[in-house]
Amino acid sequence: MNDRIARAALTRLFEPNDTIGRTLVGRLGAYAALRLATGAQPAHTLPDVTAEELAAALKRWAPRVPELDPEKDLATIEHLGGGFLIPGDEHWPTGLDDLPDAPLGLWYRGNIGNGIPDPSSCAALAGSRDCTSYGAAVTGDMAYSLAQRGICVIAGLAYGIDAHAHRAALAGSTGEGPATIAVLAGGLDRDYPSGNADLAAAIRANGLTLSELPPGSAPTRYRFLQRNRIIAALAGVTCVVEARWRSGALNTAHHAETIARHVAAVPGSVHSANSAGCHRLLKEGGAALVTDAAELTELLAS
Repeated sequence: MNDRIARAALTRLFEPNDTIGRTLVGRLGAYAALRLATGAQPAHTLPDVTAEELAAALKRWAPRVPELDPEKDLATIEHLGGGFLIPGDEHWPTGLDDLPDAPLGLWYRGNIGNGIPDPSSCAALAGSRDCTSYGAAVTGDMAYSLAQRGICVIAGLAYGIDAHAHRAALAGSTGEGPATIAVLAGGLDRDYPSGNADLAAAIRANGLTLSELPPGSAPTRYRFLQRNRIIAALAGVTCVVEARWRSGALNTAHHAETIARHVAAVPGSVHSANSAGCHRLLKEGGAALVTDAAELTELLAS
């Protein structure tokens, strides 16, 4: 079994940000970590993992071991017109290496020939699913103009701000490189939400849908939050266009700040609850105030 197959198996065995699993891979390599985690190799102590932590992890992983079939997962993604990237591959996005908990691999569907641009050429747009007409308009203007400037728009395929960002970027595409990339919180065999399946197909025409989870994996709240760190790492700047006080978009901004990426926010009406999260970032989080694509482009260049 090679490193690619082992990592594919581990994406099904470990949840994103499984610290014990990640420690095993860092210490032993993917193949040896897989053997230990599945019981094919006797458990042994490691400097960074206590016997109790390892025992608890092995118990947590045990129900998933019978489901492991990485060759089948790889065949499934290939049938869907995609593949599986691992660190060191030609198209592996090096921006992910800035994460303290980088994915073990990255499943993709779409036009990998266009590659995944460097963070300096990508901007993430994030915000509420229940966006207002103001949020939709600002997002549309920004995403279209970013695409016209050759900046790839990163978002999460959700309803609201994400969908407006993807659609506007596609409309503004110059045809050179991916106009937009969507990062999902579940397996790529099912576009989520299903109402945006046509949008996902359009994105894959010259861009990609990405996930750290193998085919058949269901999106969960925890996986959505973990997905946000990938969005933040792929982009040189994360801009929250419209978000409530406790919006998940603020989680994406936090991940961006953690890895020293630029964070920006668009101001809105003081009477709008949908902009309360943006104002929170501007007042408390040190986000840059932006109103258009030109200002985002300046941040990327700085």
